[in-house]
Amino acid sequence: MVPRYTRPAMEAIWAPANRYRIWFEIEALATEAMAQFGDVPAESAAAIRRNGDAAMAAFSDADLARIDAIEAETRHDVIAFLTWLAEKIGPDSRFVHLGMTSSDVLDTCFAVQLTQAADLLLADLDEVLAALKRRAFEHKYTLTIGRSHAIHAEPTSFGLKLAGHYAEFDRNRARLIQARAEIATCAISGAVGTFAHVDPRVEGFVAERLGLQPEPVSTQVIPRDRHAAFFCTLAVIASGVERLAVEVRHLQRSEVREAEEFFHPGQKGSSAMPHKRNPVLSENLTGLARLVRSHAVPALENVALWHERDISHSSVERNIGPDATIGLDFALARLAGMMEKLVIYPERMLANLESLGGVVHSGEVLLELARSGISREDAYRIVQRNAMATWTRLAEADGRSFRDNLNADPEVADKVSAESLDRAMDSMRHLAALDSSYRRVFGEPGPAAP
Repeated sequence: MVPRYTRPAMEAIWAPANRYRIWFEIEALATEAMAQFGDVPAESAAAIRRNGDAAMAAFSDADLARIDAIEAETRHDVIAFLTWLAEKIGPDSRFVHLGMTSSDVLDTCFAVQLTQAADLLLADLDEVLAALKRRAFEHKYTLTIGRSHAIHAEPTSFGLKLAGHYAEFDRNRARLIQARAEIATCAISGAVGTFAHVDPRVEGFVAERLGLQPEPVSTQVIPRDRHAAFFCTLAVIASGVERLAVEVRHLQRSEVREAEEFFHPGQKGSSAMPHKRNPVLSENLTGLARLVRSHAVPALENVALWHERDISHSSVERNIGPDATIGLDFALARLAGMMEKLVIYPERMLANLESLGGVVHSGEVLLELARSGISREDAYRIVQRNAMATWTRLAEADGRSFRDNLNADPEVADKVSAESLDRAMDSMRHLAALDSSYRRVFGEPGPAAP
């Protein structure tokens, strides 16, 4: 991922120094386990730990260059690292990587990095959830128009809109916890996964100390269905980011103007048009979501490796591991900040709600007519006739409101009282179940009605 969309903590997870530190930790833990089980001299395991820790603590660009130089000759990244490590450890290095294969190191390291990334993403989700909850409580009773097909439908609460997004991100948090648990898997099983050259207890020892679970059956590699599930989860989260971003983009349109991104002092919207206040953050989030989702398909295609292993997945994961997690980390942090500072215009929301002359209450009027004894088909015909008359003449000087047209319709006047129409056209009626909805989403009803 380009530096523009990279945050330091997530970038550090994928830095070579962290990768090599994890590689060494896997190797050191394996030798310590072998020493415990009598396969390696205890003093050798202690020397490997002591000298290796010192080498990793002092790891520098010169060490990175040395490993790269060895790999240029060996054409093998793990062997290059082991050769460098042997230079640092000395004769006891003959016990490093004993009975192991490269995938034991690579796959277990990738699991550690993905769990580290997942922990950062979970913290990011908590920030998004906190911002959404605060704004949902703030605007629990802020009336706005609900839209279907982007057309005015019926009144709702802006807080309830945000509560729906909160519920989605809460589900996504649970999905990521599950994906993290599934990816937190260790394999120290040797060539083709048979444990022919390494005691299975070594795998359990390493897994426990790294906070992982042993892979039940590794084929020399950890099965890639685990990774596919992880990256698909990131893609689902990214889609939730985009859904909220698209909502903000629509609400900021000049014709709508119900909410807008915070516009910083000194910020400029256009090089040619000084008046512009563009939804650049939410548009950026839409683009980032596309990128994160794009990594799900190659992760799925990595599942079908040949026999006990091949490396067709390797080049894919070297790209999608950093890019998907770095991109989503940036997107979630940006989304949390955007929602925390989102500027909301309740007066404009109310004006838009009332801009169609009251036709948005047609559903309630339909129910009132049906309750009065008119068949549903006839009630629909009567209400639609008056709604269409209101809709088509809104721009005319003599255009009447929906209520005026209903009052003038004898089929309505004979059946429904003025009090019933008042009740049917009360927008606040649509917020009657807010407490129930908020309890389901937040576990509490939130603020009382003003």
